[in-house]
Amino acid sequence: MSSPNPRSAAFGILLRIDKERSYADILIDRELSVGALRGPDRGLLTELVYGVLRRQATLDHIIRQFSNQKLERLERAVLLLLRLGLYQIFYLDRVPVSAAVNETVKLAKVLVPRAAGFINAILRNADRNRGAISYPDREKDPATYLAVAHSHPSWLTMAWIEQLGLSEAELLSQTMAEPPALTIRTNTLKTSRQRLMEILAAEGVSCEAGRFSPMAVRIALSGSVSRLKSFQDGLFFVQDESSQLAAMFLGAQAGERVLDACAAPGGKATELAQLMEDCGEVVACDVIPRKLRLIDENAARLGIKSIRTVLLDTAGPLKSQGDKAFNRILLDAPCSGLGVIRRNPEGKWWKTAADVDDLARGQRALLENLAGHVAKGGTLLYATCSTTVEENEAVIRDFLSRHGEFAADDLRKFFPELAGLFTPDGFFRAWPHRHGMDGFFAARLKKK
Repeated sequence: MSSPNPRSAAFGILLRIDKERSYADILIDRELSVGALRGPDRGLLTELVYGVLRRQATLDHIIRQFSNQKLERLERAVLLLLRLGLYQIFYLDRVPVSAAVNETVKLAKVLVPRAAGFINAILRNADRNRGAISYPDREKDPATYLAVAHSHPSWLTMAWIEQLGLSEAELLSQTMAEPPALTIRTNTLKTSRQRLMEILAAEGVSCEAGRFSPMAVRIALSGSVSRLKSFQDGLFFVQDESSQLAAMFLGAQAGERVLDACAAPGGKATELAQLMEDCGEVVACDVIPRKLRLIDENAARLGIKSIRTVLLDTAGPLKSQGDKAFNRILLDAPCSGLGVIRRNPEGKWWKTAADVDDLARGQRALLENLAGHVAKGGTLLYATCSTTVEENEAVIRDFLSRHGEFAADDLRKFFPELAGLFTPDGFFRAWPHRHGMDGFFAARLKKK
């Protein structure tokens, strides 16, 4: 993987993602940790990988306009090189077109020498004729238009149109193709948000308070947050504002027994402990030992003592946790992740509408299993980072239709200052284009 050339390294990462369905963030971190890339090249690598993944459908559409070969018949290496070159030409103003073409062709001569001329011709032709590129008709075929123009699967843009209408779905599509803001959560066990912002400013980090969560701080940072002393001192945790709010809505209190059913990497578990003033017990579960170690490491860095990690599949029996029910349970259910595709753009190309239906079945089963472990008068919060109705409102309606002992809280009554974040049913619905945070859903269920 290691290479002093950011374009070559980006190609290698994109190839592994394509072949193995590896995750971009893990591969990029691994490449950067080697230390072969220096200065601006480190940023260029990250930009190229995420940019190509975010804009893949648009780039492929451009290739189809200028290639005499069908996209499906192109050798994988050739397709990836074309995407890399076109992304630089069409989306990176600071990279001259000549450099984008020449560097891509130079790489092609090493990787696929017989296709170097073909790649050179397409890149130059696309640049010369960019004004002639045609797109699907927005009015006649809006889902395909949004899919091509803003690079998303057409089944997903169709779902967004059904949910929001064309105009707002277009705003969402545009936003979902852009890089997200970086948000952190103040560790209020050690400091205040205002003091954290002062410390960050002294470290040369530009920051501002979040819009909705009282713990949120948005930061602009070049490089990894782990190099900051404030991070090493446990003053914050990297967590989007929507995720912070979801955990906050559970309403955990000091001294309670709380279950975080799908806890890794520990953002919500550590936040719950924070909100409980590190007094009580937060049982944090996962099915992968490595992920539990990550929760323990994060809790230790933040100075949190009240979290107990447990290797447990919460889709099965919870007998190992004793007979005593939990005051509160947080189920951040495994989902399609369609609300966070700005951060994990590779994921949107792996999902289908059928996958959403399968995930919803698993979510209903998890909710059903955990409901019996909520104490009388206790609370269960169901959450996902998905935009779909099938994984969210439909799951809750199905559950309530079969469980008369539960009722959904209208969150508008409990958090009137955040009224604009809730649906008419009182559920939490965050939209990136409206609220500037990840797509998220949460419903709070009270056991009578």
